[in-house]
Amino acid sequence: MASPANSRTLAAFLDYLRVERGSARLTIAAYTSDLGQFAEFLERRNQILSRARREDVRDFIQELFSNQLDGRSVGRKLSAIRHLYRYLLLDGKIDKDPTLNIDSPKQWKVLPKSLSRDEVETTLAATKPRAETARAQALALRDRAMLELFYASGVRVSEVSDARLEDLKLDMGYILVRGKGDKERMVPLGVPAQESLQQYLKSGREVLARKKSSPLLFLATGAHRLTRQRVWQMVRKASMASGRPASPHMLRHSCATHMVENGADLRTVQTILGHADISTTQVYTHVALDRLKSVYTKHHPRAGQRSRVTGQGSES
Repeated sequence: MASPANSRTLAAFLDYLRVERGSARLTIAAYTSDLGQFAEFLERRNQILSRARREDVRDFIQELFSNQLDGRSVGRKLSAIRHLYRYLLLDGKIDKDPTLNIDSPKQWKVLPKSLSRDEVETTLAATKPRAETARAQALALRDRAMLELFYASGVRVSEVSDARLEDLKLDMGYILVRGKGDKERMVPLGVPAQESLQQYLKSGREVLARKKSSPLLFLATGAHRLTRQRVWQMVRKASMASGRPASPHMLRHSCATHMVENGADLRTVQTILGHADISTTQVYTHVALDRLKSVYTKHHPRAGQRSRVTGQGSES
């Protein structure tokens, strides 16, 4: 249910479409649906249509992409929003169009989803043995080592399932990763990841191998290869403890995002992730800035205040 202010704004705009522009019934129905969705998004932010800001429009589009909406549908919704604000501007209801300089969906970079640090910690800790058997203990050690590796090094799921025992250089604190196009890179490992891998090698891997040999680092029971689907299932199950289902790719993004938040330069992150082009890595700057702004808005005492002198918001 739209707020009274938003209901009045939408009703006036739809009347304009119907009476002055003579828009078709299906067109008006599409505008009603798309603008109603945007109005609901704003109301979750305690905001109304006539006071929406450019960042509200951008965040709405980002949410649509995050929910796997295709670019064509996003473009249609953005077009409806543009028409609404052109009408409001011409009618003197607003003095600034928040849709100006918004990129088209084709140019939009979808920001990767990542977990918070607390969510990562909860996920890493959710690998307790299901039973007291040696196999259950070994599986728990393996799963914890894989999760630590995902988060510590930002590796892809295929790079984990294909990792070889000889690639792990625990004495040096590195792992050799074979990425896309058979390109190799040396990725450093943090102490928790090193300790988890060492524990898995000491007490888990031989139990799973069952006296069979395999060059692979991570094994299924009987020294079989772990499928990518099985790794995805493991990560998703562990992440359920945080209340937010995750994928191996989200752990990769979490690794990169948290590094940038802590001041890592993009070239270092590019090298660790194995990106061929720095432009691919630059998206993490936007992720970190968005989170920084969110924390600032939440915690700074004057972040949401209006100036008593000018009557304007604290943003500039």
